[in-house]
Amino acid sequence: MMPIGIGVGAASMNGVVLGINYNLLFSSGGTSVSDTISSMLSTIYGGASASTGPSTFASTGNPLVDLQLAQKNETADVALEAKQPQVVQDINAFTKAVSNAKTIQDALGNPNVQKVLLTVSGLSNFIGETTLVQKALMSDPSDPNSLANQMNNAALINAVQTYNFAQNGLGALQNPKILSTLTNGYAEVLWRQSLEQSTPGLSNALAFLQQASSIKSANDILTNLVNFQVVTTALGIPQDIINQDQTAQQQAINSHLDVSKLQDPKFVTSLTDQYLLTMQANNQSSSASGTSLDGLAVQAASLIV
Repeated sequence: MMPIGIGVGAASMNGVVLGINYNLLFSSGGTSVSDTISSMLSTIYGGASASTGPSTFASTGNPLVDLQLAQKNETADVALEAKQPQVVQDINAFTKAVSNAKTIQDALGNPNVQKVLLTVSGLSNFIGETTLVQKALMSDPSDPNSLANQMNNAALINAVQTYNFAQNGLGALQNPKILSTLTNGYAEVLWRQSLEQSTPGLSNALAFLQQASSIKSANDILTNLVNFQVVTTALGIPQDIINQDQTAQQQAINSHLDVSKLQDPKFVTSLTDQYLLTMQANNQSSSASGTSLDGLAVQAASLIV
């Protein structure tokens, strides 16, 4: 059994998302958006094409230093990303489509809306799955039998709860504050993806540092791809635990990690550092400074306290 929110949300073939009862798509059937939408950015986990626009970021060969530089330069680099012609085109098409939409169903069916909204929400693997997008995002977040809740995709559930399109309708997208947050968030996602070109794992590291304190249980790790990748990679937990049942997955996490330690910023930093060093060891023959893989492994092993 795949971890909730990973197997169901990410696995698709020939336009069919595995594990979903598609009969639900054709059956009949608030949270303040402005106060909660910014939390979406800390649960982003992928799919957006990496940007090739200019950036002040350049890898030093040391992923820990790269993380510090990315954090320092984030505001400036995201602003540069937002000025790239393709990003500007995407944002203009998105805002125009939202403005011209007559209903929330129209908006969610528009590819320009899907591109920005789903990318920011960490759901870019669903872009083009119009019927699924409309039905899932229009789900009632309080109904345990709704499509979104049955899919058990953490990012999808977060989006449904945040926007609550079923109750708020098109107004949830046409609110100027929401539009601003989404357009700014789109540039940030693309910027984070661009970091992966030079420093594998850096995008996940930034996201994990922001959201780690919200992790209260092993299930919060298993239902979020960023959390899952960082924790399993850093602690050497085989990622094929996704083939086990949910109880076994939770036991695998709990046997390696005291989840309560994620409330300690120093521990979170050390875990994130170990993740980055492991990613470097897995993706490069050596660091730019000539540090051996054995040296990196020793350094990584000393980080968790």
